[in-house]
Amino acid sequence: GWTGGYVLLALLLAPYLRKFGKFTVPQFIGDRFYSKAASTVAVVCLLVASLTYIIGQMTGVGIAFARFLEVSSETGIYIGMGIVFAYAVFGGMKGITYTQVAQYMVLIVAYIIPAVYISLALTGVAIPQFGLGSNLTGQDVSLLARLDTVVTELGFGKYTTSTAGSTLNMFVYTLSLMIGTAGLPHVIMRFFTVKTVADARSSAGWALIFIAALYTTAPAVAAMAKYNLIATVNTAVATNGDLFAVESSIKADDRPAWMARWEKTGLLKWQDKNGDGRVQYYNDKTKNQAAADKANAAGWKGNELTVNADIIVLANPEIAMLPNWVIGLVAAGGLAAALSTAAGLLMAISA
Repeated sequence: GWTGGYVLLALLLAPYLRKFGKFTVPQFIGDRFYSKAASTVAVVCLLVASLTYIIGQMTGVGIAFARFLEVSSETGIYIGMGIVFAYAVFGGMKGITYTQVAQYMVLIVAYIIPAVYISLALTGVAIPQFGLGSNLTGQDVSLLARLDTVVTELGFGKYTTSTAGSTLNMFVYTLSLMIGTAGLPHVIMRFFTVKTVADARSSAGWALIFIAALYTTAPAVAAMAKYNLIATVNTAVATNGDLFAVESSIKADDRPAWMARWEKTGLLKWQDKNGDGRVQYYNDKTKNQAAADKANAAGWKGNELTVNADIIVLANPEIAMLPNWVIGLVAAGGLAAALSTAAGLLMAISA
């Protein structure tokens, strides 16, 4: 959806925005429809979209700072706000544009390298997009098939769910993402910084290539992170053993160090509900009766591990036990992604 949005942007919007010679979206709308009212509506839409989007970006900044400065996520957000404000105000549009070129380079390297490492470790395939559909190393079962088996046994929904109407839903989601992405204020503004219509079209084409490299890796990263997270707290995942056996759940004292570090941020929590000193991770509200019965028979008294979904990308290299330099690289990439988008949104709002 996001990638398709840039196709729409390159073909239908970017060249004509540059052709009109306006410098903000409201100016373009007002001039195109000869209406101040239309311009006002555009301002309102821009503010709503930008403020909604910037909340997510600043949350990401807060999470990154919280983990690596070992402060609360709220404090991390305040630190990020100060940094974004400083270079958005003093850098201006051209400064932010050049900065974002460097930020993208950091981002794509930080995203691809861990994905390659993890794909090699799990499947022996270096390209994550191909690794997603490959067999696990030393096993005659694919990564997705094993993940489906594990999550359903633990009471979660099937990872590769295909329910009635899901194809239509996916089409509608994709279409809405395409249209929404093509209209993102901070993206559209980038095409006001080029000199000609041809440059606008060319820059959109190059952007599409680099964006596709990022977004096509995302499904593999998500699936592998989910698999590694569950395998960390339940050793039977990797050995194809009984997920509900006592020895399968890791002892709380043997929890990896990354868990303790993330617990300090409040974004990962563990509570020993049955007093056995082990970590049980499953869906305790499942409608899967077989999974519920197995959990009860094993003496599990409820899910004991809560992981905020927002930390998965940053925690991914730690979960996979990658080298420290990779963990640091991912932190830099996460900050680059969130800060660059937040700065662009601030420029869109201020314009």
